[in-house]
Amino acid sequence: MKLKMAKNSLFAVLLRSPWWISMLLVLAFGLASAALLPKAYVPFGVMGALPFFVIGLMALQRQWNVPSAARVAELLERAGAMPWRDFADSLDAAYRAQGHMVTRLNGPAADLQLSKDGKSTLVAAKRWKAANQGVESLRDLATEKERRGADACIYISAGEVTGKARAFAQEQGIQLVSGTTLAQLLQDAA
Repeated sequence: MKLKMAKNSLFAVLLRSPWWISMLLVLAFGLASAALLPKAYVPFGVMGALPFFVIGLMALQRQWNVPSAARVAELLERAGAMPWRDFADSLDAAYRAQGHMVTRLNGPAADLQLSKDGKSTLVAAKRWKAANQGVESLRDLATEKERRGADACIYISAGEVTGKARAFAQEQGIQLVSGTTLAQLLQDAA
């Protein structure tokens, strides 16, 4: 049985929040314990902050290499100015840096095939510059995944993905990469 944290629990919210918020809670616990508890019990009160400390460290580790908002904007602007060949080279380098074997495809639905640990992932990225992404490209990618027997799909976009397309992607198990995630991928390629 795999344990899963509730999406809106205090600790899940803290994991998505800046790491220093958890550390402020640790400080507040420590100060409250020192002010309100007898000296003999202060260490036990401070121990109540331990889960917040651990969550803070986990959040810090997750946020360590995440680019700032200004860096995200810069990377996305730079990606928008790239021709397809340069963008594909950047994706190729980023996925190779993650340990994937990359094969370029010339198909209409998928542009790259990633292989790692015996699993195959199709990547569609040719429409990355389009302002709005609809269901059509995602449907083509899902069909190509079935045709090739791939394990997973990734759809890369610098533009907005419509709500209907997001729902379709979730239903089909297609990972959408855009915004900060795309910027981080491009940063890894550098």
